[in-house]
Amino acid sequence: MNKIPFVFYLLTMAGVTYLIRMLPLVLIKKKIQNKFLLSFLYYIPYAVLSVMAIPAIFYSTSHTVSALIGFFAAVVLAIRKKSLLTVAAAACGAVLAAEIIIGCL
Repeated sequence: MNKIPFVFYLLTMAGVTYLIRMLPLVLIKKKIQNKFLLSFLYYIPYAVLSVMAIPAIFYSTSHTVSALIGFFAAVVLAIRKKSLLTVAAAACGAVLAAEIIIGCL
């Protein structure tokens, strides 16, 4: 493996990552007052997490039906304000039960 391109890519990635984290701290000196921008920044982590997690949910099992069952189990428990551990365990259990039932058919 040629190490020169690897080092170049590594330094580029490190520089870009550093700039993304450093520039807001340097450029924004006072508190943000804009309500739209504040609400936008508040919801960004949830939106990014949803965009990354939802497709992975539907392609993580061998059958889409079992993934849907687990997803709906998680949504129902989350709406009922159950803990994260309870929601994750119930979703995994629902997927396991659905996979066993689908395997027997």
